[in-house]
Amino acid sequence: RGWGTVGDQFDNLEKHTQWGIEFVEKYTKFVKERSEIELNYAKQIRNLSKKYQPKKNSREEEESKYTFCRAFLITLNELNDYAGQHEVIAENLTAQIITELSRYLQELKTERKSHFHDGRKAQQQIESSWKQLESSKRRFERDCKEADRAQQYFEKMDADINVTKADVEKARQQAHMRHQMASDSKNDYSSYLQKFNQEQNDHYYTIIPNIFQKLQDMEERRIERIGSSMKTFADLDRQVLPIVGKCLDGMTKAAESIEPKTDSKQVVESYKSGFEPPGDVEFEDYGQPMKRTASDTSLSSPREGKEKPVGRTKGKLWPFIKNKNKGSGPEDFSHLPPEQRRKKLQGKLDELNKDIQKEMDQRDALTKMKDVYVKNPQMGDPASVDPRLLEISQNIEKLQFEVQKFESEFYSFLYFRRKTIYVFTVYLLCVCWPLSSPDGSYTEEQNSETQVKANTHPVPTSTTPEFDDEFDDEETLPTIGTCKALYPFEGHNEGTISVAEGELLYVIEEDKGDGWTRVRRNEDEEGYVPTSYVEVFLETNAKGAMTYI
Repeated sequence: RGWGTVGDQFDNLEKHTQWGIEFVEKYTKFVKERSEIELNYAKQIRNLSKKYQPKKNSREEEESKYTFCRAFLITLNELNDYAGQHEVIAENLTAQIITELSRYLQELKTERKSHFHDGRKAQQQIESSWKQLESSKRRFERDCKEADRAQQYFEKMDADINVTKADVEKARQQAHMRHQMASDSKNDYSSYLQKFNQEQNDHYYTIIPNIFQKLQDMEERRIERIGSSMKTFADLDRQVLPIVGKCLDGMTKAAESIEPKTDSKQVVESYKSGFEPPGDVEFEDYGQPMKRTASDTSLSSPREGKEKPVGRTKGKLWPFIKNKNKGSGPEDFSHLPPEQRRKKLQGKLDELNKDIQKEMDQRDALTKMKDVYVKNPQMGDPASVDPRLLEISQNIEKLQFEVQKFESEFYSFLYFRRKTIYVFTVYLLCVCWPLSSPDGSYTEEQNSETQVKANTHPVPTSTTPEFDDEFDDEETLPTIGTCKALYPFEGHNEGTISVAEGELLYVIEEDKGDGWTRVRRNEDEEGYVPTSYVEVFLETNAKGAMTYI
């Protein structure tokens, strides 16, 4: 049954349709708040992902070697994409529901207003017709009463013998006139009644039912529109589920890529020192005459070389004994092997120079901005740039000071390495070989041999080293002895060389107190090995050699 059967429930239908419009407004407000929640959530997720992104520093670069760190970075990136899907939901809610319903609400209000305007007009029309009918009815009633009174007066006058004939005629004419007026009123009343009944029939059976049917259609479209919006509300979430699923799959895959064994080995590669734990401390008998022993860093005789070196790790602390001044390593990287130290110093210099260049680029940009402000004051105050320019200048001065400090460390390191090679070569040629004869002198043949070796390893003519950025340009160091590997050493770090247990190699540079000995396998393979891993056999001519300068 349609709304046309509700009869005179015009006011109730008006209230109901108004409530329907208010419901659409409420639902639109609900979707709008949901959209805002999605945007805020996406923003918070993005900020969270950004907050935990690795910073551009050496520590984060070190951490990126571990599989769990890389997995966390992938998770952060996937989380950022995940936040983007919530932004998509918010955008679609706005475009496909909020905007559409807002426009539909205006159309709905206009249509409802038009239908109820037609209803009120029809109501006013039937009420007007009813008033006309009532008016004609009252006039007919009044005229009938007046006609009755006129007829009674005429009859009274006609029966009175004292009344003149003229008065009787006058009364008769008055009664006739009143009867005619009553007859006319009756005809009008009958006509209005017929007209009203037709209008009333049209009003209740045609006009109002048609208006109510239009309202019913409008209301059903409204309900259908709400249902469609609710379906869209769910579909918009469902549309992003595949991409959200991919984000979650990426997080799961990243978590599954974590390899504890690999990370554990990486710790070993990053922090292994190559040193053995210190040996037992020997008893020193001060009651016996003191025996002079060779320095831990001096060149020993072949017989002494066969004994297990006890003092090689002297000064090295066992890992569980804390060194308060050590921390994570000195700033000059002196705790690292020579090649690693050179690499770290060079890397620090490159990093500082990049920072200086960035600051200089900012200074140039601000200087240009200031020039623009000077030429065009309406664009800005030139003085507003000065504090930032001063700050940048101070930063550049600090960075340049750091560069000078590390350059000093770097060139001092290179100078020490070159000087060590030079002094050791001079010492071999000028001191060790002449002293190798039993009586402390040397013969012509020995002198010739020395001359030949001197020609083979020419002595630098100047003690001033030429500094290079890399060690690849260094002259080939002379062999000062041999060594036997006591333990295997993998030598993954730059500047080191791997050796197998029992392998024989040439010694080209002895331990200078840093715990590393430089060896050579052939012309192309050389590097550092931990001193405690090898047993050194120096050449006879090197007997009695002193520690490097």
